[in-house]
Amino acid sequence: MALTQFWPFAAVAAAVVVAILIGIWWSRRGEHAEPGDGALVARAERVRQLPSVRRATRRRAIALAAIVLIGAIAAGASSVVSARPMAEQTIVPENNSRDIMLCLDVSGSMTDTDKEVLDLFIELIDGFEGERIGLTIFNASPVQLFPLTDDYEFVREHLASLRDSFEYTDVTPEHWIGTLDGPGASLIGDGLAACALRFDHSDLDRSRSIILATDNEPAGAEVLSVQEAADYSASRDIRVYALNPIQGASEVGEGLVRAAQSTGGEAYALRGTTTVADIVDEVQQQEASALQGEIEVVQTDEPTVWIVILFVFVLVAVVVMWRVRL
Repeated sequence: MALTQFWPFAAVAAAVVVAILIGIWWSRRGEHAEPGDGALVARAERVRQLPSVRRATRRRAIALAAIVLIGAIAAGASSVVSARPMAEQTIVPENNSRDIMLCLDVSGSMTDTDKEVLDLFIELIDGFEGERIGLTIFNASPVQLFPLTDDYEFVREHLASLRDSFEYTDVTPEHWIGTLDGPGASLIGDGLAACALRFDHSDLDRSRSIILATDNEPAGAEVLSVQEAADYSASRDIRVYALNPIQGASEVGEGLVRAAQSTGGEAYALRGTTTVADIVDEVQQQEASALQGEIEVVQTDEPTVWIVILFVFVLVAVVVMWRVRL
């Protein structure tokens, strides 16, 4: 328990000293009082020796001493209440200040993996609190479907809409619109650079990561290579986590691995028992550990116990005084 101020203790101590001095003065005044100040009783010393009188005197003295003690305790409790007792609690903050940009290669070979990524994030949204999610897709050209936002209803609606567009037949699907403006396909470097450009508020202390789903099979001339886009991401403290559904763990392109690792991220292969859910869970844990929240000591007023003590002892003092008829 910590106290905010200490002057109430000084005030109570001063009051106790004053009360003691007054009591001493009063007792000495009684010893030197003139005989005419009270009624004279013959043989009073014999009356005082009677057992009943001695018991009554002893009970009264004990009661008066109890009143003094109870009053001192009540005064002490009131001084503690006045001093504002504080309860301290150490809090290790759970920091959810994460920005996650989904960066999806929407070429035909990526359909199943993109659906799995979108399904997973639709499920994860209910557990998000403070994270911001954005979505950019690319093929021959990149398109931002929505910026970083923590409007989870909006995010859920657009993720579900894009997810449904993968179930196409002969109609041009939503995820192709705007991504075929130019020659080539799966231009990863350009797509990654476009995703890195979508992070805002660089002055804020937030963890920033890109989840890049691509088969690492670009076709055509890129404006930026994968490594150049990764270098730009690293310069903005953005980690890149690449998911490759086509290659095995030992076959993930070295260029993609180096690019992701150069940002502090990693490249993963989806084969065997590894799933998108496993990888995204690992990404979230890594990003959470990257945010070192400072331990906080929170102080709150906690006078309840002392108020109860004060109330109880005041009540006891009233009862005792009533019994001794003070």
